[in-house]
Amino acid sequence: MATPTNRQALDTAGEKVLLYEAFVSDVLQRDLRKVLGHRDKVYEQLSVYLRLRNVIERLQETKRSELRMQVDLGWNFFVDTVVPDTSRIYMALGCGFFLELTLAEALKFVDRKSSLLTELSDNLTKDAVNIKAHIRMMLEGLRELQGLQNFPEPSPH
Repeated sequence: MATPTNRQALDTAGEKVLLYEAFVSDVLQRDLRKVLGHRDKVYEQLSVYLRLRNVIERLQETKRSELRMQVDLGWNFFVDTVVPDTSRIYMALGCGFFLELTLAEALKFVDRKSSLLTELSDNLTKDAVNIKAHIRMMLEGLRELQGLQNFPEPSPH
């Protein structure tokens, strides 16, 4: 039979387990989802800049002065258009600002932006690894509190 002191210790351990479980699910898992979501958005931006680099390089190789293409006006509504001068390109800087650049300048801009996005994605990956390590540490602490011997390994994602 459990004595009042033992029962109190069990209740305290149970409360700690609940607090740790809540911290893992409410804070760490949420933070991990946010970081991975942000990293996915950075990867999408990076792929756009890499595609733009390929287009600019093809324009430089073909040395065409005029280009016929389709432009998406939004919601997959495309119109045919003619670009009369392919020697210059307008780059979106953000907040509705655009900058007119030569193709060589645009390549430099794309390379710089790509390297910044790659650096940001690397930092987000490190953050995700740190959060996963904290989750693992918390799960190990839960295992000790609950007195479990064999804790199942989390499945790799």
